[in-house]
Amino acid sequence: MKSNLAEKERKDASTVTISYLERRWLLLLLDFLAINSGFVLSLYFRDDYLLSWSLLSQNPEWFVLLNGLWFFLGHLLQVYDLEKAGETQPAFVSVLSTGLISIIIFNLIPYLPPTLPPSRQPLFLTILLPLFFLILGRSLYLLIFAQSRFRRRLIILGAGWAGRTIYRALHEHAQTLYEVVGFIDDDLQKIGTSVEIHHNDSGQSLEQLVAAEVKGKSGDLLDLIADYKVTTVVLAITRNVGGELYQVLNDCLQREIAVIPMPLLYEQLTGKVPVEHIGDHWSVAMPLEQPGTRLIWHAGKRTFDILWSSLGLLFLALLFPFIAMAIKLDSPGPILYTQKRLGRYGKQIRVYKFRSMVEDAEKDQAVWAKINDTRVTRVGRVLRRTHIDEFPQFWNIFKGEMSVVGPRPERPEFINELAEKIPFYRVRLAAKPGMAGWALIHQGYGASKDDALKKLQYDLYYIKHQSFWLDVFVLWRTFIDALTFRGR
Repeated sequence: MKSNLAEKERKDASTVTISYLERRWLLLLLDFLAINSGFVLSLYFRDDYLLSWSLLSQNPEWFVLLNGLWFFLGHLLQVYDLEKAGETQPAFVSVLSTGLISIIIFNLIPYLPPTLPPSRQPLFLTILLPLFFLILGRSLYLLIFAQSRFRRRLIILGAGWAGRTIYRALHEHAQTLYEVVGFIDDDLQKIGTSVEIHHNDSGQSLEQLVAAEVKGKSGDLLDLIADYKVTTVVLAITRNVGGELYQVLNDCLQREIAVIPMPLLYEQLTGKVPVEHIGDHWSVAMPLEQPGTRLIWHAGKRTFDILWSSLGLLFLALLFPFIAMAIKLDSPGPILYTQKRLGRYGKQIRVYKFRSMVEDAEKDQAVWAKINDTRVTRVGRVLRRTHIDEFPQFWNIFKGEMSVVGPRPERPEFINELAEKIPFYRVRLAAKPGMAGWALIHQGYGASKDDALKKLQYDLYYIKHQSFWLDVFVLWRTFIDALTFRGR
């Protein structure tokens, strides 16, 4: 029975695959054609078509504006998250919401005097046509390119802890991108057995058991690649690559088979760095050439911090009397609360916050904040859920001790303790701490050592990939969390 299934897998194997980058460019192209075709075609349904087309041809910046709105909002609303784009409901919801927002904004611009002259009103865009073409483009992608024959066929080299970890990540984040053929392992006792996963990468129990067979040892890799039409090999072994295995992997590269180290693929899929699986390869956690080392990046980020913190302090000045009154009426104690934290390079700073706990919540020693912490006051609960308790940190940002976006500043007691148990933990001190953060929007505030490990994985990803657009995305998600009371 098993041999018949294996033979069926070989016959069904397809050599037509699309890479991660190719899929993203395909979606961008489909959306570009859809929204611009809808824009131009909508003019044909107007009585003043000639006037509208004349204005449009003389003012091509309207094309730039429309495309700028769509792609900017599309990235914020995760239209180009490839896993979501490959699933019907998430794909259509994200496209419809982004399309409606961007096209409505675009249509309202000519009616916002005195920014634009009235003569540009004929450029008012029919909403239905662009949306129709956008949905048509996504339907085309779902019906053709999201099907199994276009997925990259992948085999995992290593059926141990690292192999199981990347298998869970692939199942949760990349079912529409990759098809896992099976595992390779040199432990002869594992060959022919199945690697089973019962939880996804987020720790949630799976409704159905997911399993893949260990199909052979590393010496069989080239034959298995040919039999199952494998296009990608994930290197998920903890030992050093020996001469024989190195030659096999080199042969894979010569045959244009992608060989990806497990930490890099895991990082791409999850947005975090798997520090437990890096071993001695510290460069995977922190490359020598990362954006934070560039002078122009520091200058731009500092300028952004000053502008944002200035606006924040102005807003804080307006809210301060009302927040202070609410805190005082709710519980005795000071309005503001200060705490020692470690900033960039381990420099000690004093962080300001609105008091959200009862007075003297920590008398003897530093204690992790817990979910539904009984020390939190009624007003403090609202302040935390909306992140308003962090607003006084605009002053820390203005002084240059913190940044708008970065790893959350941690307490010295916790850092010393965690650095002894979690590899690369002090690397997070390479970046200026932030009021909002990549780890914060994904993991939330830490309440234990396990949470600290997960936060570190996200923090390292941010430090490696920090950019203006990543900061904008973090601020957008933080704003949405505050509006929906998703704070701690």
